[in-house]
Amino acid sequence: MPALGRVITGIADAPPPVSGHDATAGAPPTGDAITRRAWLATATAGAIAAATGPRSRGAEPEAAAAAATPVDRIHVAVMGVNGRGAALAKAFNANPRAEVVKLCDVDERIGGALAESLEKDGRRRPAIERDIRRVLDDKLVDVLVIAAPNHWHAPATIMAAAAGKHVYVEKPCSHTPEEGELAIAAARRHGRVVTMGSQRRSWPAVREGIERLRAGDLGEVRYARTFYAAHRGTIGRKQPGQPPAWLDWELWQGPAPERPFQENFVHYNWHWRWHWGNGELGNNGVHAIDVARWGLGVTHPTRITAGGGRYHFEDDQETPDTMMTTFEFPERRLITWEGLSCTPSSMDASDFGIWFVGEKGSMLVGKDGGYSILDPANVVVETKQGPAGEATHIADFLDCVASGRRPHADIEEAHRSTLLCHLGNIAYRTGRSLVTRPADGRIVGDAGAEALWTREYRTGWRPTVT
Repeated sequence: MPALGRVITGIADAPPPVSGHDATAGAPPTGDAITRRAWLATATAGAIAAATGPRSRGAEPEAAAAAATPVDRIHVAVMGVNGRGAALAKAFNANPRAEVVKLCDVDERIGGALAESLEKDGRRRPAIERDIRRVLDDKLVDVLVIAAPNHWHAPATIMAAAAGKHVYVEKPCSHTPEEGELAIAAARRHGRVVTMGSQRRSWPAVREGIERLRAGDLGEVRYARTFYAAHRGTIGRKQPGQPPAWLDWELWQGPAPERPFQENFVHYNWHWRWHWGNGELGNNGVHAIDVARWGLGVTHPTRITAGGGRYHFEDDQETPDTMMTTFEFPERRLITWEGLSCTPSSMDASDFGIWFVGEKGSMLVGKDGGYSILDPANVVVETKQGPAGEATHIADFLDCVASGRRPHADIEEAHRSTLLCHLGNIAYRTGRSLVTRPADGRIVGDAGAEALWTREYRTGWRPTVT
């Protein structure tokens, strides 16, 4: 890779960025930059009040967004803007407190139309970059939003924190358990706000429901069933070939050891290959398991079992399309995960949910922003709805960037939930039940399983925290 100048810390001996881009394009005058940085350091009275004042059940922090000026705005860069990243770019720009100033993608076809759509309401047209290291070199950028493939999530988080950026990283927050530990260390070492895109943590009605669970409204709650069902088709079989001219395949792979390009993996089906993805458990399971762990008030498990397989298609996918996983906790609590990637509905005709079973009834948290309470006869007796989507989660994150408090989905909580997904996948891949330490979730007495705690990296790309 051509050299550019300096190497961003956070990756051991990382190759320097490519040349040919102006890292300061679109930067405001020096005086404006100083004013904005001072604002970020001191925050606003509204943000500080939100961070320190009392909160009612389900209440969200009161953001000072309405008063934000172009100088005050938090400057955001988005990494990976094909699909999920495009939605996040629009959602960040919809918050008066933020402005997307950079788009980063290794697909040169992507970015132009999105950049044009973001140039409105007094916001500039975001600059487009190919190499994330150029983005992190830009002093204008305050926040990095990471929506690249999973193998990039933690390395980019660690690099961004070392470069002084706050981070909003899509789920899962890591590709391996070790990466999650390093992401926490990077956030704490560099004093950065790092949150994961587990939006239900910020949905007002869901927050209220969890508070009710924790307050004992359903009596003792010992079990949570999580499930997801989809109707995914086959990805077929393809032979390795040359990457298209519009794709920087080397940068797409980034920290992952190099593999030949294969067209049926890009841009989405990498999810179903262990080299880059984490299967359905790490894709949609992490959303559900995060809420289950939150509601039960548990942290690390003591025993994990997993079963399933690829039952539907003979193709180039590796991860299971049908999976059942159980997580046992020292508090005598149990979480189960049912993943049916190629079956359009689960046993209760819903395609996503978290079902808490208590002594006085049960609670179902779905994907629509609310929850329902059922009596012991499974009759719905109460339903509460609220806003869903990204807006409240992004508002919480931006408030934390301004105030310095920890977000609803702080990286430490994010790692604990993501770790459960990693452990479930490791149990599946080894074909063995795992025993783990309740103090930290580390695998005990299984060298083969412990080897999957980390991964190999391309030379010079191993994440480090210094």
